[in-house]
Amino acid sequence: MRGLWLLAGFLFLGLGLLGVVLPVLPTTPFLLLAAGCFAKSSPRLHRWLLAHPTFGPPIRNWEENGAISRPAKRVAVGSMAAVFGLSLILGLGWKILLAQGLLIATGCAFILTRPDGPQSR
Repeated sequence: MRGLWLLAGFLFLGLGLLGVVLPVLPTTPFLLLAAGCFAKSSPRLHRWLLAHPTFGPPIRNWEENGAISRPAKRVAVGSMAAVFGLSLILGLGWKILLAQGLLIATGCAFILTRPDGPQSR
């Protein structure tokens, strides 16, 4: 079972790293999944990810506080709005827009109701 967690951790890490260069693919959710998988399979890789200067702070903020920073919230909500706007411009069908709108609204509600982290206290 440990090997499956490790494999999943590398898969999510790879997807997260792709998200750095691909604007539609999210980075942080995949890195959070990678951290969770590494926590179950490789304490060394989990520590490495938490100590990473770029990726570590949002992962630690989530693990320690269940929080998402304000700048990350702005980027996430802005990205979702941009994708929905693009869908409108492309003239996607109303059923697709409705489904997409409901999913985006749910995602935004989740993100915006998370605390900002210890810096906001």
